[in-house]
Amino acid sequence: MSIELIPVTIENWYDCTRLKVKQEQTGVFPAPVVYWIAESKFVHDYELRVICFEALPVGFLVYCRTPDADGNHWIPALMIDEKHQGNGFAKKAMRALIEHMRHLGCQRLMIGHRPDNHTAGHLYESLGFHRVSDEIIEGEVIRLLELN
Repeated sequence: MSIELIPVTIENWYDCTRLKVKQEQTGVFPAPVVYWIAESKFVHDYELRVICFEALPVGFLVYCRTPDADGNHWIPALMIDEKHQGNGFAKKAMRALIEHMRHLGCQRLMIGHRPDNHTAGHLYESLGFHRVSDEIIEGEVIRLLELN
């Protein structure tokens, strides 16, 4: 089962806006995809990707092209559409993103998730991300993956 991370373009942006999480997940992923598309027009460091399986959009992610002042590249958003959850797409997308970031020379990859999003926590741990602190920062658990 192969997935691709396709840049969001004028041809596919609307399909991306139709991706959504389950109603009960809006507390852990409150911003819809259209929000991230709009924000990327003002935060020029954001790279948007639609996660595709056999050309079908199944999810969406956002990552930062350049590191912050501490040398961390951030992943502000990762979501899998409600109809496609439970099929391993998030893990495959994260693996593809990790390899892409490694290829770009990224040393440190950071991601946050809501404390009650245990599924995300387990996913990130399984990929090697570890908590940077027991403290909740701006409502999120922050995780780090060292890519050296």
